Amino acid sequence: MEGARVPPGARIADDTVSNMSLEICHEQLSDARWMELLPLIQQHQVVRLEFCDLTEGRCRDISSALWANPTLTELSLNHNELGDAGVHLVLQGLQSPTCKIQSLRLEYCNLSDASCEPLASVLKAKSNIKELVVSNNDIHEAGMRTLLRGLKDSACLLETLWLESSGVTAANCKDLCDVMAARPFLQDLELGDSRLGDAGVATLCSWLLHPSCRLRKLWLWECDITAKGCRDLSQVLRTNQNLKALSLMLNRLGDEGAQLLCEALQEPTCQLECLWVKECSFTAACCPYFRAVLAQNKFLTELQLGENNLGDTGVQELCQGLGQPGSVLQVLGLVDCKLTNSSCSSLASVLLACHSLRVLDLSNNGLGDPGALQLLESLRQPACALDCLAVFDVYLSSGVWDQLEALEKEKPSLRIIS
Repeated sequence: MEGARVPPGARIADDTVSNMSLEICHEQLSDARWMELLPLIQQHQVVRLEFCDLTEGRCRDISSALWANPTLTELSLNHNELGDAGVHLVLQGLQSPTCKIQSLRLEYCNLSDASCEPLASVLKAKSNIKELVVSNNDIHEAGMRTLLRGLKDSACLLETLWLESSGVTAANCKDLCDVMAARPFLQDLELGDSRLGDAGVATLCSWLLHPSCRLRKLWLWECDITAKGCRDLSQVLRTNQNLKALSLMLNRLGDEGAQLLCEALQEPTCQLECLWVKECSFTAACCPYFRAVLAQNKFLTELQLGENNLGDTGVQELCQGLGQPGSVLQVLGLVDCKLTNSSCSSLASVLLACHSLRVLDLSNNGLGDPGALQLLESLRQPACALDCLAVFDVYLSSGVWDQLEALEKEKPSLRIIS
């Protein structure tokens, strides 16, 4: 890009115009600075203007710049209070016949259902779109229906759709299924903080069980799911071998829900690799089910169990599973699981017995010096393969912290996060 002046603070990547990105974040842009940026917005393939307090007037400038940019593939305006009028202007810029945008991110942009019709029109017109992020906007059920029906009728090759905290309800789930059926390349669906309930999950699962479903990542945190919803999801885990990551955190699944999920995870047809079930109302009673999963499952490499009342007895059960020769788990999250020093003997043994484990998070638990010293002894051993131990909000004496810091220097492959 010969002759173009790059404003201070603007980040430009790569050394060719076709691959360069303009990334500006957390900046108050003066009028002079804005005038310097506009020519760059016209030329860059990736444009990210986030946390920049963009106004409706600036959106008009962006629209003109986008109309003149035939190389644009990604536009991110996250965390700007654009509102419906501002977003409408930006979308007009994307209607340029030469625009080949693939990724559009409008998270925290103060959108309402009024933005959904123009957004749906862009989606219908732009067959190159692979990623759409509209999380954390007040779109609500009616607007979401308009948006989803636009996606269904689009010819785009959508791979990523993020709708977290945007007002999706159980009534929208049929339209979501229609989108998944019409967009067979969809791999990443994020619906966290949505009022789906068990009925909505059952509707989604009707498509997730379809042989054509290629979804790899499904985020359903805080969606009013109970053990009843786990019954449908467990069938998906048994059947859909494409699904690799599932988040059900912040749902009241209870031990019954845990049992249903674990029974599915023990099936050889289940190929899930990552499961987030933090704050799901689990107790120590569900840990024998997870113990069996950890001992037998050959695909699950990350398990986040934090903020469940597992206690020492529950974690000792988990350690029995991890200690088995067949365990493949790499990441285990036990944040705020009501653990004490009594857990540390079992955990210390696992650090030596489980050669797959790389990350262990014990933050915000009631461990003290005696337990930490047991862990330290195992961490020092060459047989310990752990790469990262997280101990935020764990209260230890200065002497034990000194030993942990010294161990980090002795063992460069190990990070201790506190």
